[in-house]
Amino acid sequence: MADQIPLYPVRSAAAAAHRKRAAYYSAAGPGSGAEWPSSRYQLEDESAHLDEMPLMMSEEGFENDESDYHTLPRARTARRRRGLERFVCGGWKLLCASCCDWLVNICQRKRELKARTVWLGCPEKCEEKHPRNSIKNQKYNIFTFIPGVLYEQFKFFLNLYFLVVSCSQFVPALKIGYLYTYWAPLGFVLAVTIMREAIDEFRRFQRDKEVNSQLYSKLTVRGKVQVKSSDIQVGDLIIVEKNQRIPSDMVFLRTSEKAGSCFIRTDQLDGETDWKLKVAVSCTQRLPALGEDSDPPIHESLSIENTLWANTIVASGTVIGVVIYTGKETRSVMNTSNPKNKVGLLDLELNQLTKALFVALVALSVVMVTLQGFVGPWYRSLFRFLLLFSYIIPISLRVNLDMGKAAYGWMIMKDESIPGTVVRTSTIPEELGRLVYLLTDKTGTLTQNEMVFKRLHLGTVSYGADTMDEIQGHLRNPCPQMQSQAGGNNASSTPPRKAQSSAPKVRKSVSSRVHEAVKAIALCHNVSPVYESRAGVGGEAEYAEADQDFSDGNRTYQAASPDEVALVQWTESVGLTLVSRDLGSMQLRTPSGQIQTYCILQMFPFTSESKRMGVIVRDESTAEITFYMKGADVAMSSVVQYNDWLEEECGNMAREGLRTLVVAKRALTEEQYQDFESRYSQAKLSIHDRALKVAAVVESLERQMELLCLTGVEDRLQADVRPTLELLRNAGIKIWMLTGDKLETATCIAKSSHLVSRTQDIHIFRPVTNRGEAHLELNAFRRKHDCALVISGDSLEVCLKYYEHELAELACQCPAVVCCRCSPTQKARIAKLLQHHTGKRTCAVGDGGNDVSMIQAADCGIGIEGKEGRQASLAADFSVTQFRHIGRLLMVHGRSSYKRSAALGQFVMHRGLIISTMQAVFSSVFYFASVPLYQGFLMVGYATIYTMFPVFSLVLDQDVKPETAMLYPELYKDLTKGRSLSFKTFLVWVLISIYQGGILMYGALLLFESEFVHVLAISFTALILTELLMVALTIRTWHWLMAVAEVLSLGCYVASLAFLNEYFDVAFITTVTFVWKVSAITMVSCLPLYVLKYLKRKLSPPSYTKLTS
Repeated sequence: MADQIPLYPVRSAAAAAHRKRAAYYSAAGPGSGAEWPSSRYQLEDESAHLDEMPLMMSEEGFENDESDYHTLPRARTARRRRGLERFVCGGWKLLCASCCDWLVNICQRKRELKARTVWLGCPEKCEEKHPRNSIKNQKYNIFTFIPGVLYEQFKFFLNLYFLVVSCSQFVPALKIGYLYTYWAPLGFVLAVTIMREAIDEFRRFQRDKEVNSQLYSKLTVRGKVQVKSSDIQVGDLIIVEKNQRIPSDMVFLRTSEKAGSCFIRTDQLDGETDWKLKVAVSCTQRLPALGEDSDPPIHESLSIENTLWANTIVASGTVIGVVIYTGKETRSVMNTSNPKNKVGLLDLELNQLTKALFVALVALSVVMVTLQGFVGPWYRSLFRFLLLFSYIIPISLRVNLDMGKAAYGWMIMKDESIPGTVVRTSTIPEELGRLVYLLTDKTGTLTQNEMVFKRLHLGTVSYGADTMDEIQGHLRNPCPQMQSQAGGNNASSTPPRKAQSSAPKVRKSVSSRVHEAVKAIALCHNVSPVYESRAGVGGEAEYAEADQDFSDGNRTYQAASPDEVALVQWTESVGLTLVSRDLGSMQLRTPSGQIQTYCILQMFPFTSESKRMGVIVRDESTAEITFYMKGADVAMSSVVQYNDWLEEECGNMAREGLRTLVVAKRALTEEQYQDFESRYSQAKLSIHDRALKVAAVVESLERQMELLCLTGVEDRLQADVRPTLELLRNAGIKIWMLTGDKLETATCIAKSSHLVSRTQDIHIFRPVTNRGEAHLELNAFRRKHDCALVISGDSLEVCLKYYEHELAELACQCPAVVCCRCSPTQKARIAKLLQHHTGKRTCAVGDGGNDVSMIQAADCGIGIEGKEGRQASLAADFSVTQFRHIGRLLMVHGRSSYKRSAALGQFVMHRGLIISTMQAVFSSVFYFASVPLYQGFLMVGYATIYTMFPVFSLVLDQDVKPETAMLYPELYKDLTKGRSLSFKTFLVWVLISIYQGGILMYGALLLFESEFVHVLAISFTALILTELLMVALTIRTWHWLMAVAEVLSLGCYVASLAFLNEYFDVAFITTVTFVWKVSAITMVSCLPLYVLKYLKRKLSPPSYTKLTS
């Protein structure tokens, strides 16, 4: 097949030759994942940049034209800046803006997008340079890896501080202890980070290399040549086999399929699992085996259906395409945004506390130098004190928290109650316990994306699930019109005809209308029946085609929309079956087994602008030409003949939660069709305003169409959606539903899923197009209290343009918000709006490629593996298999992660503060000398083997049982207030550290007798015991591993005493005196805290203790 394409240099205008490059990317074919065109506000005129005006309860002055706003007092005051101030400020702003623009242009080198001429099979003739067709997902290269990773680490205050402290030890005058006591912990942290990044980077490199070195066949004048994906150039003719990835954006020239079309799978591009139909350019598909250079140049208009997109998979046949865009210019790369590096709220809070500790460290050092009297080189003493007290900020904080996060992730993935859950971002598990807003998609997230046909309405009669057998009865009895068409072909048609003639006239009318409606539904769609090829021996597979064409068990339907598949499956269930379809014809099988063939004359696909699709067919047996059309009620109500039931019934079905489609037809004469075809062909070839001209010609047909029926399809809710939403609402989480679906369907799903309770009022925000309308509508909404808001994407855009703050303020007071007709960019913008205006944590839940931008913009993204593929789940921070798992993920794991990390972080800080307090007491007693109390291994051991395991065992602690957390979701509300880690709790730990540090040091100084080495032994042993007892005090629910950690750490310390001769007097530590002194100091430091905890539990117990008692 590949050899049949002549390779004469045909000068072909590419798909984008007559339109802007941007239009190519924003154009959405059926089901391409782009639900709406990109944000309109960017394109609109800014109308003289009106200043934001506060909403007023009075409606006076807003009924005039928009130009009235120019005379508002606030707008006038903004113009009063005159003279020198304005000149200086304006000049400075202009200079800065010019410099920034210049720098951006230099750095990014954005090329202007313009039309290009492509020479088929001759890439060397292209005058301009195009990017290489290589995929690069790596963050760094070999030169930027080490600097990049180090920058990412040292941009955090904690790590930068330790780098400075460690480097200071190379200065002899500032050296306090052994180098390894500072460099070993820092080196460990950096080594772990660099290793982790290196492994991730190497995996990315391997994945890129694998994709870039995939081999493809390229057609040249010398025949077929194998070429790597990364070496493909604009103008190359590439052959792509079945199940092979398409390497770049191409125009579809030819296919091995007889129909001249093929299917592609786009689940890697937009997350949708439905196959998309693509059509080969007809002039190249028709080329003979030995072509000759054609003198008359061929002009053929190209549409989105003639394109093949990079990173999609060919699902049928072998295709040949000409490469138009490569590398960075492909649709998939241009639609990809770099995900932001998410940092949890707990990490930010700990960073603030670290800065507070640094201020305390500097203050303490200054106090010490002041009390010393600023003698000698005081600045050197100041720096030495800074180093001595540097343990106030513990480097082990970062290590413990990172290890804790990994442990939480492992626990989530091992939870049998939520099987299949995957943690993809291990840095933010605590965010699950701090959420206030949950933004959710509708289709596939709250619903199953499984369409079931529920209702057929003919105006006077309605058929539901329990009366479908009546439709089957009508179809089995051919109506009079159909019998006259069939003529004498069917001898068995006489008896039914007699039976029908005796029936009442209404019956005949209903029967014929049922026939027409079902036939229209079976013909007006973009569905293709697909038959799986069975394993045959030798040449059997070729002959099997005739046998398997109409075998029902082997047939599956493919379409861009699951609604269409549901409709065709329903017509099959009532007896009218779609058995085959290609570009030019389709065949239906009637209940009697008769095959009806229809020639497809024209096809008008569904678009988000028109909201309808149509087809013109010719019945082969009668030569009748009919134009069938179906679409949304808002689009169809204006094109059908007058009726008094359509609007009411659409509303009734929408209230039941059904997705409605209106079906209509118009019979055409041969003359009418020929006239339409000539005008349509002419419009398609026009260079300027082609889309408008084509739409105008099609609209000339869409007049006074005969209304056939109204269909209702149900999208079933996911399992346990209602109890999960109720659980989240009781937990104080506000739920916003963002969907691309229409307003009626979104509203009814919100009601049926109990997102909006039955008793709650719903305020439907009227469509607004300008500032005045938005102002009036927001004022109307402000007067309502405790009602859910339903707003469309267009109205939202207008309100965000003029009244962003006011809209956010009003919407955040609503118990629930539904945004319908939302584009992916709008979904992401709403997430950012909530973060910016409320400062609260947001979570986004979605299942399709159109939810990825929202998931990446939110503080925490949860992806659901569903019908629309895995793109959302791969881009999310957490991936679940069902929506109901979110309840346990937040209530149980979110709570545990936050509570544990808060306790762990504060305890690690306490561990550093207590030893710094002891150092301060020691220095002040010994004449403010900047001499370290503990040196070398004692300091390393204190932060590692002596206390590490018990402290880290806090990640196993839990305040309430999982069952209680699920039963009383109200407990979650306390978490969002952030009381577990605040300046108040931090101050309590600081006071505990000062008290215990002072008792330990003064106690040891009071009780030691002869040698200073005894002070070290008594104080250090009491310190270790105090830390172990404090861990036991902090724990709320004991786990056997916690007890093991306590015993193991104590054992390690006792065993190491034998080897610490240079620090301890071994003869002294084996005496009874040592034991009673250590015990006495430890009792004084810990017993009061145990008493205080007991009293607090008795007098002011936490809320959850009342539930568990």
